[in-house]
Amino acid sequence: MTQTESDIALLLADAADEVEIGIAPVQAVMRGGRRRRTRRWAVAAATAVAVLGGSAGATLAVTGLPREHRAQVAHQVWDASKARFSELGSGDDHGRHWQVLLSVWAAPHNRTEAAQQLEAMREFGIPGGARPRLADMVGKTSHYVTLRYGDDRLRPIMFDTVAQWEKLSGDDVQSAAVPLAEEDTEAPERLVVGMVAGTAQQVRCAFDDGTNISVQPLDGLGTPVNWFLCLGPQGARSKTVAVVK
Repeated sequence: MTQTESDIALLLADAADEVEIGIAPVQAVMRGGRRRRTRRWAVAAATAVAVLGGSAGATLAVTGLPREHRAQVAHQVWDASKARFSELGSGDDHGRHWQVLLSVWAAPHNRTEAAQQLEAMREFGIPGGARPRLADMVGKTSHYVTLRYGDDRLRPIMFDTVAQWEKLSGDDVQSAAVPLAEEDTEAPERLVVGMVAGTAQQVRCAFDDGTNISVQPLDGLGTPVNWFLCLGPQGARSKTVAVVK
């Protein structure tokens, strides 16, 4: 960007800072309430799950989840306008492709970098209501778990902007469950994503049809947590999520 472009981006971001669009009003209210708490992670059109229990039954091992789509970040200067991306999972459902991505955005050093980051988030497809306010960004990292289903718009499932990550340890779990299709709000929440401590080696997702799925968490692109994804069978609804190893 030239200096003139940077100035324009900063002015536009200042103007947009007072406007939140792109997420239903109830989600904006939820997000606003979280600003008054230390931990602020959002669930967009989701049923939150944060359960520390397990479930008996047959365990189905998930295979084929991509584990190599990670940026090489060692010894590199991280541009605040470019996120690190990792694919947590992808597949096909009723003839439509779905993909879940984790993106982690570096802390801007100043308001100009923050404005450039906001523009990059917009270009990536993060809706206005899920993007942080310019005034809240300097010195803070942002992260998003987003779902793309077919030609639907990008859906943030979990996201936050923080100066310091909340520490997870032992069997701590933070997760969310959503239907795959945005328009099918009455469908069971069978896609489960979440974060666990970096020491967690196995997460088990239990569904209300008796199915259990065990997955190995993926590293979090330099974040102090690991991430996981489970997809339940057609018609199944997420029941519990637990670290089991």
